[in-house]
Parts: sequence; structure tokens; C-alpha cells
Amino acid sequence: MLIVEDEAAIVTLLRYNLEREGFRVYSTDDGEEAISMVKEVKPDIIVLDWMLPSMSGIDVCKQLRWNPETKATPIIMLSARGEEGDRIRGLDAGADDYLTKPFSPAELIARIRAVFRRFRPALTEKTLEYAGIVMDVSGHKVSRNGAEIHLSPTEFSLLRYLLEHPGRVFSREQLLDSVWGHDIYVELRTVDVHIRRLRKGLDYDGRQPDIIRTVRSAGYALEEVPPGEQADADV
Repeated sequence: MLIVEDEAAIVTLLRYNLEREGFRVYSTDDGEEAISMVKEVKPDIIVLDWMLPSMSGIDVCKQLRWNPETKATPIIMLSARGEEGDRIRGLDAGADDYLTKPFSPAELIARIRAVFRRFRPALTEKTLEYAGIVMDVSGHKVSRNGAEIHLSPTEFSLLRYLLEHPGRVFSREQLLDSVWGHDIYVELRTVDVHIRRLRKGLDYDGRQPDIIRTVRSAGYALEEVPPGEQADADV
């Protein structure tokens, strides 16, 4: 999650409550920096304040919607402006929801989950499925074509993240931040090692197609392989 808000007290309050709910939180008080951070962090959702010092939240929202790489990222706009015309303006700019200040963290979290249910259902479901792979998140179990797959906790977390974003290419840096954590130092090659182990685990009988695609000079993506083709497994 990315919070774009220039009131430090609100950021502190939201960070505390959202991290308690299991969210990884990034924040900035600058609209232009927010646009750059979205491209780097690739958040699953953005909480965006209307009134920012350098660039308004409305303009940030419009720029993100114009960019093909960020146009699908859900945005919840925050504002002290509560008039109907203001809410309509915020939604017309591209916001998916609009919350008027003051608000409770509990209400924001409920709205975030509602947005996920509409746009990113994989993030709220207890079971993730893709290309014959079924992950029981709460039970910490994985199967492929009915056969149980045994993965380490790190491979499980890595596969979960890829299952939540099928077809999307992630760099090693992005996978490190999202799976291992932003504040933990891990060498980039660690990602390659765990990708290799994950591939081995998913190929439980030596005959399963490799669905983790290596994108040279870019990273990795979970992508179903068309019949007769093989993903590039070079790591």
C-alpha cells in the first residue's frame, strides 16, 4: 500500500492500523514523488490525499490513470472536501472510492477490503488458483493438478505473491521488497535460488510445464505456457 498524505499524524495513525492488518505500508507527502514511487513499488492500492503541497491529489490521480502501467491501480481519495460536487470531481479524476475527513481507520480498512473484492479478489480470498495450481492460504497448502506440493515458507510466500499477480513481470528488487521485506538486506541472487527451488517443487513428477517465465534483464512472471512451448527457465 502507498499512502500519499502530508499530515504526519494521519500517516502515523494509518501506518499503525494498516500494519496491524498485515499491510506493508509505504508513504510520501509529495505528489510528484508518489508518481515515481508507484512505478517502483507497484502498490496493490493507493490512499491519496486531495490537498498536497506541490501537486494536488486530483492531478496525481489523473497522471496515474493516463499511464498504462498504473491505470489499473486502485485509488482511494481522502479529502476534507465533503460536498457532492467534490466527491464527483474526485471520482471523475479516476479515484475508485472517496472518503471524507475526519474518518476512522476502521472505515478506511473496510473500504480498502471492499475495493479489493471488486478489483483484486485474489487478495481477499483464502484460496488462490492458476493453471492447475491451488493454494490454500490459511491452511498453508499447495497442490498442482491434484498432487500436493511441498514448499518451504519462503517458496510458499514467493508463489503466493506470483499467484496474486499472474502475468505480471517483477524485477528481483521488487520480489525482494514484497516477499522478504523492504527493510531486510538480501542479495539479489537469493531470488534466483528460490525461483529455481520453486520451479523444482512445482515440477513434482518431472513432467510439469514450467509456468515461471524468465524475462531477460527484467525479472520473472507467472504465466501459463501455451501447448508446445516452454518457458525460459534460465536463471
